[in-house]
Amino acid sequence: MQTKTVGASLVAKGDNIPSMLAGAPSFATTRRWRLIFFVVLAGSVGVLGRAPNLPGPLALMSDRLHMFSTIFQGIFIEAVPFLLLGTLASGIVEVFVNREELARYIPRDAVRGVMAGAVLGFCFPVCECGVVPLARRLFNKGMPLHVGIAFLLAAPALNPIVIVSTYTAFGFGHVLLARIGLTVLIAVICGLVFSFGARPERVLLPAAWPVLAGGSASDALVKSAPMAQRLSQVVTIAADEFFEMGSYLLVGAALASGLQALVPQSLLLGLSTGPLLSVLALLVLAVVLSICSTVDAFIALAFAGSFTTGSVVAFLVFGPMVDIKSIVMYSGVFKRRTVGYLVMLPLLLTILAAVFINLNLNW
Repeated sequence: MQTKTVGASLVAKGDNIPSMLAGAPSFATTRRWRLIFFVVLAGSVGVLGRAPNLPGPLALMSDRLHMFSTIFQGIFIEAVPFLLLGTLASGIVEVFVNREELARYIPRDAVRGVMAGAVLGFCFPVCECGVVPLARRLFNKGMPLHVGIAFLLAAPALNPIVIVSTYTAFGFGHVLLARIGLTVLIAVICGLVFSFGARPERVLLPAAWPVLAGGSASDALVKSAPMAQRLSQVVTIAADEFFEMGSYLLVGAALASGLQALVPQSLLLGLSTGPLLSVLALLVLAVVLSICSTVDAFIALAFAGSFTTGSVVAFLVFGPMVDIKSIVMYSGVFKRRTVGYLVMLPLLLTILAAVFINLNLNW
């Protein structure tokens, strides 16, 4: 019912582009100021947390607050440029890509569709933060659910920047090839799981539902508009999505920072041996650290000397698919049960693959 209303309103606009295109969320200015306020607050905590000459308990709390602020700012500042890239790509897709063209290039059968979705990650330089708004926009445009799931899981590790950084860290060898191959395999399997009868209204939140009614008319209206007006619409959509997804990124970064400030990493780093324990340790570390996929290869390189190869590969494969900030951002696109599937399916598949590498391959 909601999608029909959106489509009808587009047709009723005549030759004017509506202020917000089909499927693009509109958010109050207060949300933007709230986001800015909390970012500034987190930075202020770090400054206040370095107060000198405090007694023992307060000094410990001060150090923890400073650590939280430092980690939070690192995660947030690292992710913001890629979130911006993702929201700009989302605006470009909304304004310049119509539904008929998108449907023409997506294979109809499930197997080829999910493979195309996974490989599509090579074309977009977005990490796990930027891929979420872009995937939601593609769902709005009518991308099949299983194709979008494969793209969502694969793109953060398959974009060209990540591949180059992994090559720089590890060279051309087993780790690079395993990262690419396992990422594609897991994304394809997860996409195929969602191809068996999953319906958008049962999986996606209303903001990500495909907008079908009036779609062709709205695409025609946009195409007939002047280029300056279309570019302005791209910026408007990107700004709205940036502040919406930025609020989820804010929560995820705060949770990840809090865990890192409270939980000693030495507890995890002490589990570096064993074909299973080493994998579980680095998987937990990947989720807690919430490092951007464009730089995680250099962090993984620091573990290569003490952890098993399978666990390092697991860190590189699972981290871009699932970490704290991406889980929170998923909750802005998918229903709660679906978010659980998007965590558990890649997790189990990654554990199986990493343990197999440790037990059977002499890398």
